[in-house]
Formats: sequence, C-alpha cells, structure tokens
Amino acid sequence: MAEYDFDVLVIGAGPGGYVAAIRAAQLGLKTACAESRETLGGTCLNVGCIPSKALLNASEKFDEAVSGVLAKHGVKLSGVELDLSVMMADKDKAVSGLTGGIEYLFKKNKVEWVKGLATFQDAHTVQVGDRTVTAKNIVIATGSSVTPLPGVTIDQKVVVDSTGALTLEKVPEHLVVIGGGVIGLELGSVWKRLGARVTVVEYLDQLLPGMDGEVRKEAAKIFKKQGMELKLSTKVTGVAVDGGRATVTVEPAAGGAAETLEADAVLVAIGRRPNTEGLGLDKIGLQLNQRGQIETDHDFRTAIDGVWAIGDVIPGPMLAHKAEDEGVAVAENIAGLTGIVNHDVIPGVVYTHPEIAGVGLTEEQAKERGEIKVGKFPMMANSRAKAIDDTAGFVKVIADAKSDRVLGVWIITSVAGTMIAQAAQAMEFGATSEDIAYTCHAHPTHSEAIKEAAMAVQGKPIHM
Repeated sequence: MAEYDFDVLVIGAGPGGYVAAIRAAQLGLKTACAESRETLGGTCLNVGCIPSKALLNASEKFDEAVSGVLAKHGVKLSGVELDLSVMMADKDKAVSGLTGGIEYLFKKNKVEWVKGLATFQDAHTVQVGDRTVTAKNIVIATGSSVTPLPGVTIDQKVVVDSTGALTLEKVPEHLVVIGGGVIGLELGSVWKRLGARVTVVEYLDQLLPGMDGEVRKEAAKIFKKQGMELKLSTKVTGVAVDGGRATVTVEPAAGGAAETLEADAVLVAIGRRPNTEGLGLDKIGLQLNQRGQIETDHDFRTAIDGVWAIGDVIPGPMLAHKAEDEGVAVAENIAGLTGIVNHDVIPGVVYTHPEIAGVGLTEEQAKERGEIKVGKFPMMANSRAKAIDDTAGFVKVIADAKSDRVLGVWIITSVAGTMIAQAAQAMEFGATSEDIAYTCHAHPTHSEAIKEAAMAVQGKPIHM
C-alpha cells in the first residue's frame, strides 16, 4: 500500500500549476491538481491574458475600420458598426477552447483534477472539499488576484477590476482607469478603441513602473497621441457611485487641490497580490515575507520539507511564462533532475498598439552596475515599418562597456512581443551586441531594427 495518494499534488491550475502537473506526470510521477474553478487555466486563460488579448485584437480591427487607417491603404469602408455582444462571444470562444484544451491535456497525461479549494492539514495532507488528499510533494501554484484600492468598493458594474472590465455590457462614455501599469493600459486601450473617452490616473510620475525610463516616456507620448488623457503624479482619494455613474476624487500625489472626474465606469488596476489566503499555511508553519509572498530556494523548495512553490506566490514578476518555466523546473527538481529558471532573462510585454516589450536590465539599472554602451534604432528608419506606415517606437540595446555582453533590450513597435524572443534567447546564451549585429536578419522585417540597434552599440549603424 502506497504511503501517499500521489507523488505530486499541485494546488492551482493556472499556467504554472497545470504545466507543473503535466511535466510531473510526464516524468512518471503519480500527479493530481487541485483547482476550485469550473475550468482549468487559472486567471491567465479565464479572466486575464487570453480574453484581454482577444479583445485587444478585435478592438484594434474595429478601430482600423472606423478611424480611417484602412482607407489610407486604399480599403474604403462604410456603415461600420460595433456588435459588442458578438465581440464578447468571440472572446469567450477563445477562452473555452483553451481551457478545454488544458482539461484534455490532463486526461492525456493522466493528471487527476481534484475539484475544490485546497487547505493544508499538514505538510503532506490537504483537504479539498470533503476529500482528504495526501502527497509526498505539494506544489503551491495558486497565482494572484487583484489588489484592492482601500476605501473603493468593486461592484463589477460601475467600479470594476480587470475581470469586470472584460465583460462590460456597453461601451462607457468615459472610463477612468486607476493605475498606469500593463493591465490598465491594455484594457484602457480596448475601450478607447471602441469609443470610450479614457482617463488614466497614475500615482507615479510616469506610466509602466519597472520598465526602462526612455520607454516609459515614449509610451506616454504615444498614448497621449492616441487620445488617452494621462493624469500622472496623481492619487485617487475616493470613488463614489450614484445612479449608475461614478465620481472619482483625485489630487496631486505630492498634495494640493482636489478635483473630481465624472465617469460611467471606473477600472481599478493598481496591481496584483499573491493568493495565499485560505491555504492554511499556519498549520504547516510556513511564514510569508513582508510582501505576502512565499520564499523559496533556487530549486523552489519552501522552508517546509516536501512543500514547493512557484509563480505569482513567490518573489519575481507576476507573469504567466515565468510561472510556466518554474512549473517545468519544479517538476524536474522533484523528479531528481535539474530544473533551472534564469530569472535575469524573463521578457515582459504590454499588448497595446504599438506593443512594448523588454528583457533584462533597464538603462537605469545597468548604469548602477557599471559602465555601459547603448544603441538605439528608430522604427521610422525600418523598411518594413515604413512600408506599412506604422513607424512609432524604437529598439534599444544595452550592453556592458567592457565585455559587450547584452544586458537588456527594450522595444516599442507593433510586433515587439514577438521580436523580444530573439533578444531573450541571445541573452540566455550570453550574446554580445556584436553577435547580434553580425547575425543576418531577413529583409524586410521589423527584426532588422534589433540588428541595427546592436550595430549602433558598436558605433556603426547603417540605416540611421
């Protein structure tokens, strides 16, 4: 008789959790995954990455049709109308297809889905509903949820979080977005394209905290040009709802006179926090750090033997692909192999138009570590961007002044999210800017801008 029900029990079926479960099963470990949602895939597939990208794509197509962009290319349209219900149904179809795909992969790899909320009884036992499950190894992969704004009530009708912003029944005349980070700008872009007036309120003096300073400034210029109103260095002191409308009270972050903004909808997007409540971590003696995260070692072990943690509940960027890599690594470590994640090379993308992407150090961070060289190439000089008349943005390559090793790459252009993969792979292999500069790039492509930026680091750009 086996000592435990399973070799591995993963708590949470988001990107990190379902990947960890599948990889563990592939390695011959008897595996289960505890998940309380009615569908697998966590926040990402259900109410995050996937539905938001579906709406970003659909809203961009609508905007191209009504804004005159297509007419500029000789495609003339008339009588263009928005059918929001069809757009939402298309979004839901993308979600159901992918969440159903994860369920299929569980069956294919013989991962048992234990349905319900999991609570620790001891380090090898969890209670899931009315079922007690034991496992030799338990992986916490419960993801994150929206950070609330103190004093502001989310009703998912007038005042919404990112989940509610994906299911609005009509286009608001005026949408106030609280938070100028990735989620606020992406969802703000969706509703701006569909006809809303959008005001973004950000406490800091620039958008997109954590990104390269030059990228943050350029992004603000682009969003202003698109018609977004940006209130930077501004804090929200209150949100009142009356008669289906909201009054948002704001004032300068440094203090000063207050003003009010009238809105049909308010999106609270000030960040996310780890999902650890209700896990019963106190029963196994597992303490959280000051940010409410679970600390682990390099192999994703917690301080409790047999308990591991990955994804948004541990330190690091809250990104689905980071969690997925950690899911593979933790499963391999449990199986006695060597699972490693290079946390210095994790790209991030903002799926607005243009897209904004970065990997590695910002210029500010790199300068703190030593002498650097920087090469920059404007998309206005890129032949593919010129050909399609979409020239906003640039590519920036940051390299160590002595070794020439690439420390960071930052990109603003329509396909930045795809382009950043080349930079991440180059950095993973320890590439120098010269390596990139002398790699042949297909013509005409946006990626030639990466080559040119690397050549600029060398002091010899051709097309600039």
